[in-house]
Amino acid sequence: MLATVLSSALQGIDALLIEVEIDLAHGLPSLHFVGLPEGAVRESVFRVRSALRSSGLRLPPKRVTINLAPADIRKEGSGYDLPIALGLLAGHGELPMERLRGYAFCGELSLDGRVKPVRGALPVAAAVAARGLRGLVLPAPNAREAAVVDSIDVVPVTSLGEALAFLRGEHEIEPERIDLERVFATQSTYEVDFNDVKGQEHAKRALEVAAAGGHNAIMIGPPGSGKTMLAKRLPTILPPLTLAEAIETTRVASVLGLMDGRALVTTRPFRSPHHTISDAGLVGGGSSPRPGEVSLAHNGVLFLDELPEFRKNVLEVMRQPLEEKRITIARASMSVTFPANLMLVAAMNPCGCGYFGDSTRECHCPPQAVQRYRSRISGPLLDRIDIQIEVPAVAFRELAARESSENSESIRARVETARRRQLERFRGRAVFCNAQMTSRDLRLYAQLDRAGEKLLEQAMAKLGLSARAYARILKVARTVADLDGAERVAASHVAEAIQCRSLDRALGWSDRAG
Repeated sequence: MLATVLSSALQGIDALLIEVEIDLAHGLPSLHFVGLPEGAVRESVFRVRSALRSSGLRLPPKRVTINLAPADIRKEGSGYDLPIALGLLAGHGELPMERLRGYAFCGELSLDGRVKPVRGALPVAAAVAARGLRGLVLPAPNAREAAVVDSIDVVPVTSLGEALAFLRGEHEIEPERIDLERVFATQSTYEVDFNDVKGQEHAKRALEVAAAGGHNAIMIGPPGSGKTMLAKRLPTILPPLTLAEAIETTRVASVLGLMDGRALVTTRPFRSPHHTISDAGLVGGGSSPRPGEVSLAHNGVLFLDELPEFRKNVLEVMRQPLEEKRITIARASMSVTFPANLMLVAAMNPCGCGYFGDSTRECHCPPQAVQRYRSRISGPLLDRIDIQIEVPAVAFRELAARESSENSESIRARVETARRRQLERFRGRAVFCNAQMTSRDLRLYAQLDRAGEKLLEQAMAKLGLSARAYARILKVARTVADLDGAERVAASHVAEAIQCRSLDRALGWSDRAG
């Protein structure tokens, strides 16, 4: 007898519905998988057999063929356990076939029959809704996440026996429902705040400008000057996630199984990978491509500490995503695109020992070693970082000061005001902040007066900046003007933007270094 159960496969951050076809025929008892199953899928027969036995059921002693269609798409993961078990029971007459219609199923089975969570519940629910099905039966820990899609019935189950009783009509399970607006409105609060940082007013101002315009930034200073502390607090001054951004961010976390029972990711992501990470780990990849740290930081902050310690090939793959805000990974059988709309924040020491230029500690690095250390960062990559700031060591008086500095809430209010000006300026377009401005936008919205043009011309000649750096300065200057509430970019705004690029020559970097 033939039974068909719907399940799903992940492709990037999207899901594709899969037909699990099970044929039970007379012959010697055996089981054959077809349809490009990976190892975890082929091993499901052992989990299914034990789960059925623990639930008081038996695998029928017949010749079983399981086909996963479409057959030309590679299937991986353990989420096919539940649909395979239900398909075997339906084919053996233990379960009415009509009860399976209209539902999709996914879930991993333990040997005692419990249903374990799987990756990608939100994309799967979206695919089920797009097909027009009635609902999705999945593990209870994934239910809140899938219930974000409110047009289908999300049925949470904890065991194979419970799923079977629901499908037989013996046990009613109330579909999972969440108040999406309420979940989104009660956003999680951050555990850190900018008022924890003593001193570093120049660096705080630079990060405020970065947050207001969505600009990438790099901080350069000796060990212990507060670079990591500042970076961790950057998400607290970014505008809150919109509902659309929260769903986008949740899709990426869902595909990697990082939701932990949450319905939505409601705060800006902050990702800080170790410098030993591979290029595939950073931007995504693998035989069946999965998102990397860049996509996990979508709509948030990616922090690369000790930037020169990252392998050069790892850093260079960042160049295209920083420009295009997405990553396309091509394989022989597929091509997937991951989102990468993030702010890059990097930190590094000025030299190998960390104390070059420090007023309190002596640097023991010879000039050639300092140059080699700095040259690990290519000019083309540095050109894509709008704001470059020095973070000097904090003086004792600032550390011991009892006065509290400005908190994140007040800084975020100014950032939100500047962002609203930008949204109004680019209304109806796929440009959301000044960092994404095109050349045409710069001509329209970042026109300089005579004094500003002369100041920028002198800076270009003195610092040896590239054409890309010229555009970056204009974008930062436009952001400074937005923070000041100014309609036009003045010379003072250009001067502050140039200060954010002055490290190009001071650190021995230029476009020719790349």
